[in-house]
Amino acid sequence: MAAYETLTYEVDDRVAKITFNRPERMNAFNLKLCGEIMAAIAQADADPEVRVVLVSGAGGKAFSAGYDIKETAAGGPKRGEPGWRDRLAKDLEFCYSPWECSKPVIAVIDGFCLAGALEFAQMCDIRYCSDDSKFGVLETRFAAGIVTMVMPWILGPASRELIFTGDTIGAAEAERVGLVTRVYPKADLHAETLKIGKRMSRVAIECLTWNKRAMNKGAEAMGFRTALDIGFDACVQLDNSIAPEYQVFDKLRREKNLGEAIKWRDGQFAKYE
Repeated sequence: MAAYETLTYEVDDRVAKITFNRPERMNAFNLKLCGEIMAAIAQADADPEVRVVLVSGAGGKAFSAGYDIKETAAGGPKRGEPGWRDRLAKDLEFCYSPWECSKPVIAVIDGFCLAGALEFAQMCDIRYCSDDSKFGVLETRFAAGIVTMVMPWILGPASRELIFTGDTIGAAEAERVGLVTRVYPKADLHAETLKIGKRMSRVAIECLTWNKRAMNKGAEAMGFRTALDIGFDACVQLDNSIAPEYQVFDKLRREKNLGEAIKWRDGQFAKYE
């Protein structure tokens, strides 16, 4: 079994449990964690003893806060630079990993699920959450593009308000609009979702994989991948336009700290919340 540094991996009665393990950073997706998540999903996909995959975040505060913008501020290509598109392409490849897994992948969301983490969770087959979970397309609020524009395929017209405002919604609203399938009390989330995973794993593996393939290929026949490619191009174009709002946010996080940048960002919306 592979050894991981930023996540834990275990198999419990046909169910692989992948847990993001950076709670001190709210399980933010840095390059290391993204690579290990992809490897862990591939490991579960290749394991004949696994039929269902659960992905979750450690610590109880967040599934994940999204891509680690502290890492992007510290080094690597920046928006507007030649390497930026290639950097974003890695994020898109990462988000495709649960979609391309032949087995059902369930996102078990406990706490915050924001920005890039919400994109990843939406590429999973099913989403369950705790009653204190929060969801938001926060990248909108500092003029960053949406790398994986999957939300319209799940929410339809309801996605427009969430994307245009960058609003954060709670678990009940997420269930109402169809972002999650079920909401559980926080203390029951992991036990209840593991029970569903084990129940699902009693279904023949051929049935699980062929039904997933049929649903995914059906979506792709309707233009799913083309739509995500268009969204990715829009994301790159937006990022490289360097909007004034982003310039202020980026200057604050680089010259002061991320907390000051977030405080400024939130202040732009406070009187209208």
